Amino acid sequence: MMTGRQNVSIAEISNMKKENKDFTLFKKTFEHYQKLFGLGGYKVYFKYEPLEGCYASISTNQEDMVTTVSLDSSDKDKKFRNVKQSAKHEALHLLLHRIEDIGENRFARKGELYEACEEAVHKLENLIQ
Repeated sequence: MMTGRQNVSIAEISNMKKENKDFTLFKKTFEHYQKLFGLGGYKVYFKYEPLEGCYASISTNQEDMVTTVSLDSSDKDKKFRNVKQSAKHEALHLLLHRIEDIGENRFARKGELYEACEEAVHKLENLIQ
């Protein structure tokens, strides 16, 4: 008779705890930099899923001010990862996303790119002593 339970090894349980710990650290670190960079206006969602070719990624809808930040859940190159560095990297992408978004828009209004750069400069001014 099948009980619906799966046999899970102690190593797999240990890996799950490690993955959850990494993901929790990733979210906490990203949120720290989001606040530090003055990016509280964005609604942030987090995903822990397998990614191709990267340890972390970010996808942002600038118009709706919604972003999804993902951390790779696979075991590939896990010993070379720096979860905090990856979170900071993705937060910096969010900081500069408005500039990237304007640059990709073929019909940016006059002065819009300058304004976005000025916004980033002011945020960086407050961070750099």
